[in-house]
Amino acid sequence: MTTWRSKDAPEAPRIGPLGWAVAGVRGLTLGTVTYGSLAVLLALRLVEAPVFRHRRPLSPFVTQFVCRSAFVILGMRYRVRGQPMRERGAIVANHASWLDIFTLNACQRIYFVSKSEVARWPGIGWLARATGTVFIARDPRQAKDQQRVIESRLRAGNRLVIFPEGTSTDGLRVLPFKPTLFQAFYTHGLDHVMHIQPVSVVYRAPEGREPRFYGWWGDMAFAPHFLKSLATLRHGEVEVIFHDPVAVDAFPSRKELARHCEEIVRQGLEQRLAPETR
Repeated sequence: MTTWRSKDAPEAPRIGPLGWAVAGVRGLTLGTVTYGSLAVLLALRLVEAPVFRHRRPLSPFVTQFVCRSAFVILGMRYRVRGQPMRERGAIVANHASWLDIFTLNACQRIYFVSKSEVARWPGIGWLARATGTVFIARDPRQAKDQQRVIESRLRAGNRLVIFPEGTSTDGLRVLPFKPTLFQAFYTHGLDHVMHIQPVSVVYRAPEGREPRFYGWWGDMAFAPHFLKSLATLRHGEVEVIFHDPVAVDAFPSRKELARHCEEIVRQGLEQRLAPETR
């Protein structure tokens, strides 16, 4: 799998005694909210699964509550510009951090498309499976099977989120969008009923910290990055920008659709970061 890397090493976490105390309180609170809500979600799934199968009319509200609560617990400002689309379809966004899961779930009820390795991650993999994540293998030989899985979820009415860059970055750039997953939007007539909404996710570092503070990329371990987020006394902010949705059949192929979405997402990121990088 392709992994984005920076030439410069990321900022090393610096945690003092107060930071450790704050991390402990926040971690305990977030864990209680997350796993307490997970018990509620699993109970709801016992009702949903046999009746609605892939459709989940109730449990996504629990996920959304947890993700909104996370920003309150962290003390991180959260802003939304634009509106989630009402049309049937999917979301494509830039990918900067594990925080993207909370960021995008907090403002709408969605399901992520993620690499298959995540399903095996301790703790996180279990949560991802419980919340309906679609896992795919980054193997060209399995492309057809992956497309069928995505198509079935879309036909069930699930709003999927795809990160077409294929890797996370430092949050200051948008990598070229890979068009492979866009092919699922063109199968068996889906292109005539589907819309795609490009979304830009913009992180602003805490005052005095480097701009890449929230980025999580390359071989960076999850635990230290998560701990740094818990221990930071004064957080920055994240902004979600919903751009105008586009009809899939307005583009002759997945490549044209991917290029359009990439351009829109990149413009959104650059425009919102521009005042801070002059």
